[in-house]
Amino acid sequence: MSLFDEDLFLKGLEQRKSTLGADYVEKNLAAADDFTRPFQEAMTAWCWGFGWGDDVIEPKTRSMMNLAMIGALGRMHEWEIHCKGALNNGVTPEEIRAIIHVVGIYCGVPMALECFRVARRVLTDAGRI
Repeated sequence: MSLFDEDLFLKGLEQRKSTLGADYVEKNLAAADDFTRPFQEAMTAWCWGFGWGDDVIEPKTRSMMNLAMIGALGRMHEWEIHCKGALNNGVTPEEIRAIIHVVGIYCGVPMALECFRVARRVLTDAGRI
């Protein structure tokens, strides 16, 4: 018995690969075992198929929203992954900086400093600064 809709999973898989990169996604799915595979599949269908699968909000805007929300939560490992994805979706370094400014205003300077540390690494690795 499948816990998700196969079409939603396939739509999500396409969007997830488009944003995060096929290598990253395929590596995560290949590393999934019987314990983690159901979550990987459900998350791909729900987050990426349902959450990202319509045309109401363009991927660039969704990436910007994610950076703000994940930054507010202080989940820096996920923030780094989505910072890379944001670049893939057309978010500029200047827009990332502006997002971090908002995170700093609403979540505090220490959180903004963490976001800047990670963003600098991501942008340097991408050859964008």
